[in-house]
Amino acid sequence: MPTFRFAIISDPHVALPHTIEPIAQRFHLVEVSLAALNQALAHLEQLDLDFLLIPGDLTQDGEPDNHAWLSDRLTRLPFPAYVIPGNHDVTVPQSTPKAVGLDTFADYYSHCGYDQAKGLDYRQTLLPGVQLIGLNSNGFNDSGEQVGRLDTAQLQWLTHQLQQCRGEFVLVMIHHNVIEHLPGQSTHNLGCRYMLENAPALLQILQQYQVKLILTGHLHVQDIAHQDGIYEITTGSLVSYPHPYRVIEADLTPTARQLAVKSYRIDAVENYPDLAQTSRQFLGDRSARFMTRLLTSPPLNIAPEATEPLLESLRYFWADVAAGDGKFDFPHFPPTVRAFLQQFSYFNHPPHLTFTDNDTVLNL
Repeated sequence: MPTFRFAIISDPHVALPHTIEPIAQRFHLVEVSLAALNQALAHLEQLDLDFLLIPGDLTQDGEPDNHAWLSDRLTRLPFPAYVIPGNHDVTVPQSTPKAVGLDTFADYYSHCGYDQAKGLDYRQTLLPGVQLIGLNSNGFNDSGEQVGRLDTAQLQWLTHQLQQCRGEFVLVMIHHNVIEHLPGQSTHNLGCRYMLENAPALLQILQQYQVKLILTGHLHVQDIAHQDGIYEITTGSLVSYPHPYRVIEADLTPTARQLAVKSYRIDAVENYPDLAQTSRQFLGDRSARFMTRLLTSPPLNIAPEATEPLLESLRYFWADVAAGDGKFDFPHFPPTVRAFLQQFSYFNHPPHLTFTDNDTVLNL
């Protein structure tokens, strides 16, 4: 098994100026998408990388111009890039003049994993003994609503691919979360839409074939979760606080078998000299509605009027969750609320390992 180095940039939400529409409750700063991405890529181009992974939400809302811009930008990297679609990239089943659909997404990214793919799932040999499987988790139900799931044909295809690469190290890249990164994420009405609907079916297959690593996005949170011997690294959005991206060094030699994870942040771009502070404030200014929904939903079910005294203390709660490595305690809160929020501290990290969400070493 080799040693290699790769990067992850997630949810860049590329938005050319003429495609940006004002949305009052938007939680991410798409206005910085081009500058932030170019800055991150400029840094990565200085490193000796083997490849770059982008696990979805490449564009703001699937605009053809934004896909075309990103596709062209990725052709000019000194290392290969591999992408998968996110829910913002394929907003319709069939393409329209204003939005790329499931039917044409791969046409934009034939150089990013889809050179031989017959659908939106693919397998690529990254290095001798190292395989990447990219999975499309975006679909539409009978009512035309977007859903995050893998259908039976995809699971069968995945099983066949894993049978073919037994004994190799496999990275699985998918947009929706497969392992919970937040307390009760798979059942909570605010968290479940970020989860793959049939995550247990996928996990069962990955366990059967001893896959150890899943790479996801979608949640806009820096977090590393662990379940039944599988690590899932989800990377926050490049256009949302704390504007992170990752570089991972893999040592898969017989004496090591570990991943060294290091995270970086975009702290300033043109017109946003204090981006980190500005974007944290941006989330804080929009936190009241979100936190009210969190507190009034199960399992807490607090009466709306009872949330008012708590909201100011929670102004930056979600920003600090997004940053990773958060330690949360609100001793002045009612005991049930305090206990619930404490669960967000290092949630779903294996108790037998000491590691953090941003910079750590994972033993496989």
